[in-house]
Amino acid sequence: MRTIFLDKAFPDVYKALLGVSKEAERAALSVGLQPLLIELVKLRASQINGCAYCLRLHTRDALAKGETADRLAVLSAWRDTDYFTEAECAALAITEEITLIAEVTSGRRAADDDHPELTDAQVAAVRWLGIAINSFNRLSITSHHPVDPDVEPAPKAKPFVVEFPDEAGYPDGTGTLDEGSNDAIVEALEEFDEPDNRDS
Repeated sequence: MRTIFLDKAFPDVYKALLGVSKEAERAALSVGLQPLLIELVKLRASQINGCAYCLRLHTRDALAKGETADRLAVLSAWRDTDYFTEAECAALAITEEITLIAEVTSGRRAADDDHPELTDAQVAAVRWLGIAINSFNRLSITSHHPVDPDVEPAPKAKPFVVEFPDEAGYPDGTGTLDEGSNDAIVEALEEFDEPDNRDS
C-alpha cells in the first residue's frame, strides 16, 4: 500500500507546524498553565481523534512529567471523576469544543465566559494548544505513521575482569587495580566504544 508521510513530503511545512506547537506551549506556560494540564489537552484531543501515534507519545510525556496512571485511565471520562482540578476541567472542555467543532450547535462555539476558572489569556492559550494538537493528529492519522511495539533493548554485556600478576606491585598487594585506576580504564573503554572511534 502506498504511504505518503506528509512531514517528509514537505518538511518545511512540518517544521512550521512544530514551531506553532512550541509557541503555543510556551504561551501556555507563560500564563501559568501547568505542564500536566498541557499534556492532558494533547491527550484528550488525541483520544477523540483516535490518533495512536500522538496518544503513545503524549502518554509517555505525561508519565515522565509526573502524571499518574489513574488520571490517565479516567481521562476520557473526566466529567465523572474528581481527579482533575477546576482549571484542568475547563481546559478539557475547551479542548473538546475545538476538537468537535463541527458538532457545536450553540453559537458555533461555547461562550468565553463559560470558563471562569481560567483567565482570558489562559483560555486563548488552551485554544492554541488544541488547534496545534488537532493539526498533529490529522498529520499523523492521514500519514499513517506506524505505531509498533518497541523493540526490547539488547541485554547489557557482562562486565569483564582484568587480572594482573601479584608481582606487578599494585597498591593492595593482590595484583588488582585500585578504584581510581579502574575508573580510568572504564573511561578509556567507553571512549573507544563511541561510534566515531570504531572502524565499523
